[in-house]
Order: sequence, then C-alpha cells, then structure tokens
Amino acid sequence: MPLHELARSIPIPPEKDMMLDSFMELLVHQRVFAKCEAGYLLTPTSELMLSEGANMGAFVYFVTDTFPEQLFFLGKWFKDTGKGSAFQLAHDGKPIWDVLKEKPELGTLLNKGMESQSKVCVRYLVASYPEIFDGINNLVDVGGGTGTTVKIIADSFPGLQCTVFDLPHVVENALNNGYFNVVGGDMFVKIPPADAILLKTVLHDWLDEDCVRILKRCKEAIASTKNNGKVIVIDLVLDAETHDSIETETKLLSNFSMMSLVGGKERNKKEWHDLILNAGFSDYKIYPARMPLYSVIELYP
Repeated sequence: MPLHELARSIPIPPEKDMMLDSFMELLVHQRVFAKCEAGYLLTPTSELMLSEGANMGAFVYFVTDTFPEQLFFLGKWFKDTGKGSAFQLAHDGKPIWDVLKEKPELGTLLNKGMESQSKVCVRYLVASYPEIFDGINNLVDVGGGTGTTVKIIADSFPGLQCTVFDLPHVVENALNNGYFNVVGGDMFVKIPPADAILLKTVLHDWLDEDCVRILKRCKEAIASTKNNGKVIVIDLVLDAETHDSIETETKLLSNFSMMSLVGGKERNKKEWHDLILNAGFSDYKIYPARMPLYSVIELYP
C-alpha cells in the first residue's frame, strides 16, 4: 500500500504524512512491515494483528495500556522489600486483578488477547502433542477464561468431556454452545475432579508459594478420580533447548513482564523441578519442544 493511501485510510491530517513516513521507516526496520516499490507490505508480525488471522491486536492494546506506566516505578520496585509488583506500586498497591475489576474495558482486552493467544497455542498443542490426551475421559481447564482452549480441544477429541473452571465473573462470559461444562470457583480453594487438570499459562502469574497451593489443589482433584490422573502444564521453560535468539529474547522479556506486572515469573528446569516436588508430586515429564515458545509438562501424583 502506498504511503498516501495508508495515511488517508487511518485517517490522519495531510500535514502529518511526513511524520507517518518516518514512523513507517522505523516499523520497517523493526520488521513490523516490509517496503517495496509500490509501498508497504505486511510481515508475519503485522499479520498477527489481522482480525481474520491470529488477531493479537487486543493483547497489544492491553500491554500498551498497562505496561508503560509501571516502568516508571521499576527503581522503587527493585529497592522495595515487599512482594508486590511494579504495577502495584503504580496503582496505589492494587494488584492487576483488582484493577481489571475496576476497569472492565481492560479486562475485556485481556480476555480477547488471551483468546487469540490460546487459538494459536492450543492448535499447536493438539496437533503436536496428541498423545497427552490418550486415556483421558474428562479434563478441567483451570483458569480457562471464556472457553477458547477447551473448545479447540473438544473439537479435536470429541469423546473428551471438558470443563472450564475460572472465577465466577469470568465464566459468566464463557461462549459455551454445548462444547463444555462451566464451573465458577477459586483454584486456591477447590478444583473440580477430573482425569486431567490443564494449567495453560497460569503458574507464571504467581510466586512459588502460591503455585504450590494451586498444584496441591490440582493433585487433590486428580486423586478423587478412578484413573491415574495427571496435571498438564503449558508454560515457558527458560532453559529449554532452542537455537532461536528471538525466542530466547521473548522468553526473557516475558519473565521480566511477569515479575513487574503480576509479581510472578517464568521458570527454568531446576525451578520447575523444585516447584513440582514441593507440591507433593512423585514424578513429572518435560516434553521436547514441538511448538514455539511453550513447553508441555506432565505432573504425576
């Protein structure tokens, strides 16, 4: 698309065309767009923003609305002896979960962003790791939001009974058309029983002591079923083998983001080992990486 067509389609005043040109040059350098004789082209990065594609635009809006402000509090956060996040310092001590309740428009952006992320991640999951669903009759997705993940799983494995479990005000918005059950509750108190408990990008939101509490509730949930249950964790493993410097950088940035935004963290293999055993599990398995960024970890009681 030529620059003048891009400017008119946004739209911006004609006197800002030169500034847009400079901005586009920066985005080309950062590989967000590409440039050709006819104008500008999409790249794999900008294609992620398309509504008919992965549609990560909502997640980008959420990050740009929430992340910059906390950066001004990093110095104070590093010196602070408390366990809170930089985000809390920027919001009068309120954790992000409370702010999302006060600003439902931010919660909507986050939910839409996580739905888009789930579509990409879970499609890789069911295609690359079908064996993890063998022998499972029912599955509970803890922190499952509006049900995007379990809908993809249920479509891929029609005989599998799936349940979305999340906070009551979250599951009220679950788009359930008979694909799955919906249960509201608190994962720190009790999780519905199932052959398998799924934790997709949940544990990186929390410190170790909180993760141990969550995992103990998961262990109780699978212990109450007849089958030998398991917990399936989808999360980053910082030192998982990769020869992709961009993937490594993305993981490190995610680790910093979790620390400063919610007070959680990404974990390396040793930290996952200690966390799992401290929660009372007898064994676990980290699968070799078959999808971008994320690893699959199975926990056995």
